[in-house]
Amino acid sequence: MTIAADPTDVAVVTTTPFGPRRTPLLTLLPAEGALAWVRRGEGLVGWGEADRLEVTGPDALTEAAAWWADRCAATESDDPLRVPGSGPVVFASIAFDPAAGTSVFVVPEVVVGRRDGQTWVTVTGEADEARAVVESSPQEAATSIGRLAYADGALDPVAWCGAVAAAVARIDAGELDKVVLARDLLVSADRPLDPRRLLLRLAERFPDTWTFAVEGMLGATPELLLRRTGRRLDARVLAGTAPRGAGADDDRLAAGLEASVKDHAEHSYAVTSLADALRPFVDDLFVPDRPDVLTLPNVRHLASDVHGTQRDGDPTGLLELIRAVHPTAAVCGSPTPAAARVIGELEGMDRGRYAGPVGWLDSRGDGEFGLALRCAQLTGADDGRQARLFAGCGIVSGSDPIAELAETQAKLAAFQAALED
Repeated sequence: MTIAADPTDVAVVTTTPFGPRRTPLLTLLPAEGALAWVRRGEGLVGWGEADRLEVTGPDALTEAAAWWADRCAATESDDPLRVPGSGPVVFASIAFDPAAGTSVFVVPEVVVGRRDGQTWVTVTGEADEARAVVESSPQEAATSIGRLAYADGALDPVAWCGAVAAAVARIDAGELDKVVLARDLLVSADRPLDPRRLLLRLAERFPDTWTFAVEGMLGATPELLLRRTGRRLDARVLAGTAPRGAGADDDRLAAGLEASVKDHAEHSYAVTSLADALRPFVDDLFVPDRPDVLTLPNVRHLASDVHGTQRDGDPTGLLELIRAVHPTAAVCGSPTPAAARVIGELEGMDRGRYAGPVGWLDSRGDGEFGLALRCAQLTGADDGRQARLFAGCGIVSGSDPIAELAETQAKLAAFQAALED
C-alpha cells in the first residue's frame, strides 16, 4: 500500500538563518502535529504538512527513497546554509516490520533547526514564516492531564514472563541465540495528552537521548541506528541493561553490568549484526573491542559507538542503508529470521512503529535515525486521552523472566514519569 501526494508538483522551500537564537526548540511546537528530533537542545522540530507518504510492503523503503528523490528533484530550494538538516527535510517513523506495517513520512510546512549554535527556519510553500518563531506558553504545555489509569496490553506480567521462559527454552534448544521480547502497557488520562508536555519532560530528564515525535509516536531513544553526514556513517548500539540504585548499591549494579557475561553476550550479538550489515557499504569500519557503559537516570546500558566511511561511488542512500541494517539484534535477535519468528509466536502484539527507525532525512542525503524506544504511541481514541507504552528486553541463555520483567518496568518508568503531574 502506498499513499502519497503528487510528487511532480513543484515545491518552493526557503531556509533563513536566525543567528544564535536560543529559544528552546521544543517550546516552539504546537499541540497538534508535533515533529521533533532533538538532543541537548539541538536538532529539528517541525509542524504543518506540505506532503506525506504512507507505505507498506516488502519494498517500502525503496519506494520511500524514490518518492523523496522525486520530490527533491521537483523542489526549488533557497538554502544559504547547506548544513545537515537545512533545506528540504522529511521526518519519518518506519514500521518495525516495513513489509507488514505502515511507515509514515511527513514533509513539514515549517522546520526550525539548530546545529552548532546556528538556528534557521525552513518554510515550504506559502506557510507563514512567523509561525516558526512563536514560543508556546510553558503553562499551556504543562497543563494537568489529571488522573492516569493503566491497563495491561497484549500480555499481563505473568503471561509475559511465561513467554520469556519459553524463549529461553528455545534458545537453550539451539533454535536461536537471542530474541528481543517487548511488552506494551495502556494508559488513559482524564484530559488529552499534550505531546509538548511529554517531549519537554523527556528532554529535560534524558538530555543525552534523542527526543523524537512523528505521527503520534514519541519518546526519548538512547540508541542511534544510523547517522549519515556526507559519506560518514555513525551508529550507537545498545544492548545489555542494569537498573540504577542508591549510593553503594548503584556502584555495585554498575560493576555487575561491566562484568556480566550474559549482558556482554547480548551486546555482542547486536554489534555484530549491525557491523556485518554495514560492511558491504563501508570502508574502515570501526567497532570497539569492548563496550562502554552509558549511564542514564533510570538505567545503565552497554554501549558501542560504531562508525565508518561509505565507499566512494556507492550510490546507496540513507533509507536503503537503513533497510540493510534493520532490524539489528538490538531490537529483534539473532539469527534475524529465527528471532522474528519467535517474536511473532510469543510476543502476542503488533509492534507497529515501536522499535522501528525514526528520524529525518534532508535533500542532500544527510540524516539521523534512531530506534523508537522508550516511547509511546498516542492514539486518537477517546479524544486523545490514551497512549500505548512499550518496553523490551534482549533474551539470551540464562535470562531470568522476573529480572527481565523488572527491566521492562524500569524502561517504562521513563515515559510514565513524563505523564505524571
